[in-house]
Amino acid sequence: MNYRHAFHAGNFADCFKHALLVWLLQALLRKPAPVFVLDTHAGAGAYDLSSGPAERTGEWRAGIGRLLDAPPAELPAALGPYVGLVRALGPYPGSPALIRALLRPDDRLACCELHPEDYEVLRRRFAPDRRVGVHRRDGWEALGALLPPRERRGLVLIDPPYENPDEFPALAAGLRRGHARFAGGVFAAWYPITHRAPGRGFHQAMVESAIPDILAAELWLRAPDDPARLNGCGLVVVNPPFGFETEAPPILAALRDRLGEGEPGEGTALLRLAGEQAGR
Repeated sequence: MNYRHAFHAGNFADCFKHALLVWLLQALLRKPAPVFVLDTHAGAGAYDLSSGPAERTGEWRAGIGRLLDAPPAELPAALGPYVGLVRALGPYPGSPALIRALLRPDDRLACCELHPEDYEVLRRRFAPDRRVGVHRRDGWEALGALLPPRERRGLVLIDPPYENPDEFPALAAGLRRGHARFAGGVFAAWYPITHRAPGRGFHQAMVESAIPDILAAELWLRAPDDPARLNGCGLVVVNPPFGFETEAPPILAALRDRLGEGEPGEGTALLRLAGEQAGR
């Protein structure tokens, strides 16, 4: 499938990915030491939902549109930090905008984007901010070139467009390469769920990677049995911060309840793919 950010901005998969991203970054920011964030496939940074590709697909109406339409007092607490950021930032903020909004003065963000138009938009958007570096480079290559960071603490978001049939093997290889260089970092890798086989193959590759402490969060809004349709999505998290296993399920449940249509097969899961290292 081709999952370019601009066409799907604000849809249910973005809500899933970004709600968990906000939680992960806020968890890292509980400690005062500086944090480095690498966004390997950053896109344009923010998207106007009322025009352009997002308006043509209209997917956002069944995603962030529903969450923004809910009165704040009726919104589940688990979604409050994410939806609050979206309300404050507007237009729909992609991962770079959400991350930058949370950065402290000594934190850093590196955004990688190969698409020339998206790169230029991203570069202009963040040009005044010394905390943000924008690179026109391959995100997979950046996992070797930009890691480890000098900060020693950080988060790596990997969110490829899944344009190529080998994207799942590339994702597993990228996680192995990144973890080899930055073993203490938090890695969050998004993936689509059409039917079960690709995601389960990816999970098995991570089990066999020998990387410790891996969780997979998943949300599907219909039975994952149609390879031609985006039925759900997942996020593999390496080195999840303390509390993720407890606090991710309410986020997933709130998204399912607010964005689901009650179709057969709808559900969520939090799976442990690899145990923690001794002493962690």
